[in-house]
Amino acid sequence: MLGTITTEDIRRAIAAGTSSVAAPLKSSVDRRVFLKVASLGAAGFAIGCSEEPGAPRKSKQAPAETAEEAGPPTFPMNAFVRVGADDSVTVVIKHLDKGQGVTTGLTTIVAEEMDADWSQMRWEYAPADAATYANTAFGVQGTGGSTSIAVSWEQLRKAGAAAKAMLVAAAAAAWEVAPAEIGVASGKLIHASGKEASFGEFAERAGAMEPPAEPTLKSPQNFKLIGSDLPRIDSPEKTTGEAQYTIDVERPGMLHAVVAHPPKFGGKVASFDAKAAKKVKGVVNVVEIPRGVAVLAKSFWAAKQGRDALAVEWDFSEAETRSTEQMFADFKELSKGEAATARSDGDVEAAFADADTIIQRTYEFPFLNHAQMEPLNAVVEMKDGAAEIWTASQLPTVDQQVTAQILGVAPEKVTIHTLSAGGSFGRRAVPDSDFVAEAAMIVKATGGKTPVKLQWTREDDMTSGRYRPISYHVMKGALNAEGDITAWSHRIVAPSFIKGSAFEALIQDGIDGTAVEGARGLPYAIANMNVDLSIADMGVPLLWWRSVGHTQNGYATETFFDELAVAGGKDPAELRKTLLAEHPRHLGVLNKALSMAGKAPSGAGAGRGVAVHESFSSFVAQIADVTVADDGSYTVDKVYCAVDCGLAINPDVVKAQMEGGIGFGLGAIMREEITLAEGEPQQSNYDAYLPLRMDEMPDVEVAIIPSSEAPTGVGEPGVPPIGPAVANALRDVTGRSITKLPIGDSVAV
Repeated sequence: MLGTITTEDIRRAIAAGTSSVAAPLKSSVDRRVFLKVASLGAAGFAIGCSEEPGAPRKSKQAPAETAEEAGPPTFPMNAFVRVGADDSVTVVIKHLDKGQGVTTGLTTIVAEEMDADWSQMRWEYAPADAATYANTAFGVQGTGGSTSIAVSWEQLRKAGAAAKAMLVAAAAAAWEVAPAEIGVASGKLIHASGKEASFGEFAERAGAMEPPAEPTLKSPQNFKLIGSDLPRIDSPEKTTGEAQYTIDVERPGMLHAVVAHPPKFGGKVASFDAKAAKKVKGVVNVVEIPRGVAVLAKSFWAAKQGRDALAVEWDFSEAETRSTEQMFADFKELSKGEAATARSDGDVEAAFADADTIIQRTYEFPFLNHAQMEPLNAVVEMKDGAAEIWTASQLPTVDQQVTAQILGVAPEKVTIHTLSAGGSFGRRAVPDSDFVAEAAMIVKATGGKTPVKLQWTREDDMTSGRYRPISYHVMKGALNAEGDITAWSHRIVAPSFIKGSAFEALIQDGIDGTAVEGARGLPYAIANMNVDLSIADMGVPLLWWRSVGHTQNGYATETFFDELAVAGGKDPAELRKTLLAEHPRHLGVLNKALSMAGKAPSGAGAGRGVAVHESFSSFVAQIADVTVADDGSYTVDKVYCAVDCGLAINPDVVKAQMEGGIGFGLGAIMREEITLAEGEPQQSNYDAYLPLRMDEMPDVEVAIIPSSEAPTGVGEPGVPPIGPAVANALRDVTGRSITKLPIGDSVAV
């Protein structure tokens, strides 16, 4: 079994990071042919489907180049910007785009500072090189925590401004004029004498210059691209099928692999019989790896059929065998014992002793699957003592380090070609690189003779993957005779997915910050407040899930707040205003959402709920309008959303992320859950694990608060408020609190 990766391991990986340039891919044409034929079927005919030699490339993703296919030369201005002789500007993107739009946002920052024209912008993923491309919030190269724009804002502004200054200096030297006399607009260098040049004309000369250490940045009032709804830069290749995903990768002699995993987490292979599997046409080999039994074949389908024919005996002596109900019973007992303190304000015990009213509720949150559209996959190839990986890498530093350990090579001998991802929601950021590690294990088990493409099925990820942790919450509040909240106690019982991982050092004094985020920083002006955590041990593999601890804690705190407000005879929205007086950004989004929503809906079964939450330094308020039928069935009709994410780089992308987060969060609270029966997951695909359906998506109205603050993330903050907003709206109709998720298709009336 793969050993635990330590923080020191990651530090060594950073120091030994590779700066290798990604090698070209040979891509399958099947998906592209399908898209073109489908466009013919949909429209009757298609224009421009043929790809004649020399035809202009419509994709904005910079193509990998080989000696045979080299395009016009490009010249690096710095680690993040290259300018081509063809006038293209390529931005090196150090964050994975999983659909959230960072390729567009990060490219926009550079284009703005360079005064480039949007049509000349290109992008490509950075190599695995943490020394150059580390996420400054993590210390390793990786994407997560809605940090991509926030940590790159100043970095890319300086990179773009430096590139512009170098181009201006090159033109000034050639024209024998002062740099201050040269202006830049829409990708052109312009002098008052009438001289004009494109970036490409001076790219080579500029690239030979030393970048300025402190380039002059543009004043925000002069921004032309930032703040506008530029078209997403990755849309052309996604539309035409040119976008590179792992499923597209073909390597000479490559074999396809699928793995039979134990049906209970922590199970091991006792023995297996591969005779029937090897009789399947196309199956080449069957090998045991630490995580199961891998079947290798000439095609995915042959590998899957071979796996289906395997006979495996499993050893469950160290497996997790509890059912979900037993886990919650264990958590309930843990909640009665000692806990670590995450926040302690005032004298909570004294406030409860003096209270006129005490209300207590318990909350249960289920396991959730990430359920990203693209199942997990990776290609690993070993050649001449070095390894190459093709995958949608969310944590390149970790993937590089883990693969190096498995294959017995130095980290600098592992090259990662990062490809786009069809969703993730945190699933591809794994502290032990599970699916990438698995591909490397298969390569090692087969002697590194052939490249291996590992493909997980939907069922693999649903039943053998990683989940959002379950958690149990005990909420207790005190009210005085006037209905004011005088004390607040929040005890959380939850497992930790960073305990035992390379990130375990983040647990301080018994507090896993991911488990208490959204609870520890509750902004309401309540004088006496305690937040405690008990970390529960568990044999189920867990992982961060879109908005991480905020998704559970935001629900518990915002629904319990409403319950206390109503019990004290207060309007929940007005009480929020009062208790958020010292938090202007919280108050700003709340007031905006309330003004957007206007008068509450009336009529039989109509209800309204509100929630406001800060996560990842962005502030979001949401108001949900619902209708509950006589039989308890309900619909979410309208959602008003106000977001303050600092300066909005691309408002259209911000709105899309809020809308997507709302749909994602709605599915989670309504029906999504993974349940275990004696340790075995009971849901394996979308027929039993039920994300939101398209016809259930409410009408959503999004407003962005104008701001001069530095930009913050939007990939996750839209998720936490929608659950409590809907639950509060349902309570508004039924008078009943919803403390156990998912809600289901109906509520008690």
